[in-house]
Amino acid sequence: MSITFHHNNIVHIKNSAISYVMEVVDGKYLVNRYFGKSLREYRLSGIPHYFKRVYNTEHDCSIENVSFDDFPFEYPVRGFGDYRIPAITVTQQNGIEFINPIFKSWKILSEKPQLDGLPSTFAGNSKVETLEILCEDKQAGLQIFLYYSIFDDKGIITRHQKIVNTGNQTLKLQNVQSLSLELPAQDYDFLSLFGTHAKEANINRFPIHYGIQKIESARGSSSPQHQPFFALMSPQTTENIGEVYGFHLVYSGNFMAQVEKDQFGNIRAQIGLNKDEFCWTLSAGQSFTTPEAILNYSCNGLNGMSQNFHWLYKNHLMPKRFSDKIRPILLNSWESMYYDVSLDKIDVQSSIAQKLGIELFVLDDGWFRKENNSYSSMGDWVCNENKLAGGIKKVAELIHSKGMQFGLWFEPEAISENSDLYRTHPDWALHIPNYKPTKGRHEYLLDLSRKDVQNFIIQTLDLYLKNNLIDYIKWDMNRPLTDVNSILIDTERKGEVSHRYVLGLYKVLDTITKKYPDVLIEGCSSGGARFDPAMLYYVPQNWTSDNTDAFDRVGIQFGYSLLYPPIAMGAHVSITPNHQTGRTTSLNTRYQVAKLFNLGYELDLTKCTDEEQNEIANQIKQHKIERNWQLNANLLRNDSPNENYAVWSLVSEDKSQFEVVIFQKFHNPLFSHGKFKLYGLNPDFDYMNVDDKSVFGGDELMQVGLTVPLIKEDFHTFSFKFVKI
Repeated sequence: MSITFHHNNIVHIKNSAISYVMEVVDGKYLVNRYFGKSLREYRLSGIPHYFKRVYNTEHDCSIENVSFDDFPFEYPVRGFGDYRIPAITVTQQNGIEFINPIFKSWKILSEKPQLDGLPSTFAGNSKVETLEILCEDKQAGLQIFLYYSIFDDKGIITRHQKIVNTGNQTLKLQNVQSLSLELPAQDYDFLSLFGTHAKEANINRFPIHYGIQKIESARGSSSPQHQPFFALMSPQTTENIGEVYGFHLVYSGNFMAQVEKDQFGNIRAQIGLNKDEFCWTLSAGQSFTTPEAILNYSCNGLNGMSQNFHWLYKNHLMPKRFSDKIRPILLNSWESMYYDVSLDKIDVQSSIAQKLGIELFVLDDGWFRKENNSYSSMGDWVCNENKLAGGIKKVAELIHSKGMQFGLWFEPEAISENSDLYRTHPDWALHIPNYKPTKGRHEYLLDLSRKDVQNFIIQTLDLYLKNNLIDYIKWDMNRPLTDVNSILIDTERKGEVSHRYVLGLYKVLDTITKKYPDVLIEGCSSGGARFDPAMLYYVPQNWTSDNTDAFDRVGIQFGYSLLYPPIAMGAHVSITPNHQTGRTTSLNTRYQVAKLFNLGYELDLTKCTDEEQNEIANQIKQHKIERNWQLNANLLRNDSPNENYAVWSLVSEDKSQFEVVIFQKFHNPLFSHGKFKLYGLNPDFDYMNVDDKSVFGGDELMQVGLTVPLIKEDFHTFSFKFVKI
């Protein structure tokens, strides 16, 4: 790993996997020259030859016939000849939207910088070097610091910026992207994850066309509609071969990701804050830091990209105390009780759970509600002792007496109109004066940009956590932001509210997780509405989707596995017919879909037959054996021979054992003879199937593959465990 300078105008950031090259042209124009597979040295190859054009702009530049409209600027602005999407837009005090930053200096930092008030990756046990570049517009009184951190031997570079007002005027930041990257003219596919509540993380892939392609969230959270991620890849790229450039934003609010293909086929890719929902006033002497963006390169297909993300998030983003810690197998109360909770029900469910080997009982929504619905009480967080005599203390003691951990559901950011909190502090809700605020799930949202609201949430959680009664929190957030206004923020700063809300959330999470580091928190936002890298910095796992249907979960977990390691995803075995879809699947199939992730159960155990309870007990017993090696194993998606199958494999770090799960979606005779080639094994090892004792070489399994019979049922799973012999 190294950052080296050549001829005072070239910088080469490299490790064994990647190289990132920039050039300073004429001492002032910072341009990108290369990003991709590692180079021994860069010697100014691949620079475009410019030609004289009419209908063009002229510039004081030593490159003959250069056009700024296709010059590969590293952090581009508009206003002087580059008409493509800008990375930064600033309005000066005179009302003119214009800046002209030029390169001033660069230097190497030996550490990974922390971001003020924002979550970000950390160095941990890896070597990290950072390049800091300063660009400046002296006339505007503006400095832009660009940061590039490279990790040892992985295809990862992290990016962020710090904008500093060094002058006397007030500046308005209208647009500040966390990353801008220039790629050469060639054909690319665009890949993203789109969806909705209960159907998150669907894969969307299409060829890039001329013009701008954009995904975004304006919902106040990263949202299930679009993950703050996209990838660019060659059209021939598959799970295991081909080049991929992955972009992911470490942020939980409004974002924008866009790609522009210009008239010559060049590509400009950006990701950062959503400029339509953002305007930041930067007074003299103040600075602004962008969220961190992850830039990921793989020459080994989508699995290579995924392994880079998985490694980074597990080792350099999640809380270290949880990244290598076995997660407890849980029972969640929701689908067995919904809002109608009682001490007797909890006693019965937890007693059965304890006998089956379940380690954590989670009491979901309903424990504080005045009635058995979602219309009241949000924000009060006072246990309804008519439901639970003795309160949460009694419930916790009951669960702990059975040798199990106890978890509790909260939705700390929400407030009901019918609540004591709203009657006392209606001003604490996000609202616009003289307009009736919009409800979502019968509730409003608290104004987390306010310090008094942040302190209230911290004090509320502290009340329940300080006596060590709670081992786990499910942190939910069940609606998007509307009426985005804070009455405490001045008129000229109203464009800051959405971002300040997210900063307030981070402040609360940072305080709670530092004060109670051993409490396991699972993030949730109606499932995956705020499943993003930034949340993983505070909470080491996320409830992947409210949809627990095994068939749908294959697609949801398949999509999220592009980005997140299994330890980041909660997956539950629920009742059948499924409460969300009405689909019926076998208990074994439901388990096979969930077993490679953070396993949980979400059903009424009293309605399970003795045979079903025995099967659950055996599942849990087997999972406890396997989860020790699975904790640090690599989850891979295998190329499927046709669309009727999906294939996962989990391969141990030393490649001495692996598990394969093949999902047959439908009984379809047209797709009955596919071979499933595996990936990531050691070709020199011989592996034995632990069930039938058959033996295959690693090279044979990867080059020839496995076959499975066509089963006469819709949605069937095949599971194979192999060990080295």
